[in-house]
Amino acid sequence: MGSGDTSYPIREIPFGSMGGLYDQDDVRAALEVLQAAAGAGGSFFPLPEEVDFQNAFARHEGAAKAVAVNSCGTALDLCMMALGVGPGDEVITTPLTFVCTATCALARGAEVVLADVDPETLCLDPDQVRRCMTGRTRAVIPVHFAGLAADCGAFERLARETGVAVVYDAAHAVSTRWRGESIGGFGQASCYSFQSNKNMTTLGEGGAVTTDDEEFAESVRRMKTFGYVYGKETRVVSVGFNYRMTKVQAAVGISQLRKIDRVVARRLEVFREMHRQLEGVEEIIRPAGIGPDHGCHLYVCRLDTGRVPFGRDAFLSTLKQKYRVSCGIHYPPVWTWDVLARRGYGEAAAGCPVAALAGNQVFSLPLFPQTTNEDCAYLAWALKQSLLETT
Repeated sequence: MGSGDTSYPIREIPFGSMGGLYDQDDVRAALEVLQAAAGAGGSFFPLPEEVDFQNAFARHEGAAKAVAVNSCGTALDLCMMALGVGPGDEVITTPLTFVCTATCALARGAEVVLADVDPETLCLDPDQVRRCMTGRTRAVIPVHFAGLAADCGAFERLARETGVAVVYDAAHAVSTRWRGESIGGFGQASCYSFQSNKNMTTLGEGGAVTTDDEEFAESVRRMKTFGYVYGKETRVVSVGFNYRMTKVQAAVGISQLRKIDRVVARRLEVFREMHRQLEGVEEIIRPAGIGPDHGCHLYVCRLDTGRVPFGRDAFLSTLKQKYRVSCGIHYPPVWTWDVLARRGYGEAAAGCPVAALAGNQVFSLPLFPQTTNEDCAYLAWALKQSLLETT
């Protein structure tokens, strides 16, 4: 770690709730919709902004179609419904993810099966997925973890060979690429999040499904709007829900899309500076794959607990209490949440040793587009000091 490191005055570095850039163009986009609705004959319907946003998002993510919805969770839920997932089926996913990646299968009455992750990328391991597959496997949900693409090539081969649908959880992955190719057209579908801490947001919540399958897109579109089919005669042809994005959200989504590549490029600069600052700190495992294909949503480090006599939580407590640096935990394994623990999923830890270990090591540094090189230097210093001082 180096005993001659520069000392810094203690200052607050919070883990912010806003992950992107929000400017006056976003304010104007929202106000234009509100002002139009407030005028004579104004309304929040129809939704040309939604169509414009969907078309722009599909192009940006390299997909034929996009369907705007109100969250990534509902996007996953809609995909499970469109695939006909139900009781007796199994859906394989990763333990290192937000809980809805797993509970979207439980919500349909299916069983979620947890497969281990790659020790370097922390993305779902395709070989481990193959070991978990049975005749009941209906779908696989890889996660593009922290903005790093899962092994799309391996999962595409798995889908072709087995006929099992692959639905990517791309909540972290706007602008992510796999070997230079946008990820939105891979698999049966990809599900995105525009929640407030993501790199782009549609007023705090929002999501989208992208796919190259027009029939699948239509099924998702129908179910997100009560099962309606619009035409000369309006019909309700299936069970559906109100999972729509609002007109105002879609308008802000369009303005956010115009700057997302700039946001991700700036985040990459910050991530690379943090990488440089932590070079040689052997107790901290830096995230893999930082480069132009990375969506740069989260900078997820791991405390190498084999090199230190203390755990992650004690370390983060020192970092917070003494150096006022707040970190995130992305993620505790999903089997630790009550909804899965009471169903016996804690037993999955034995079959997922990489995820079990990583779940006790991961922590996300507070890096955002506004983070400066000086912030990165302070963070690196605070991390090194906390490694020396934690007991």
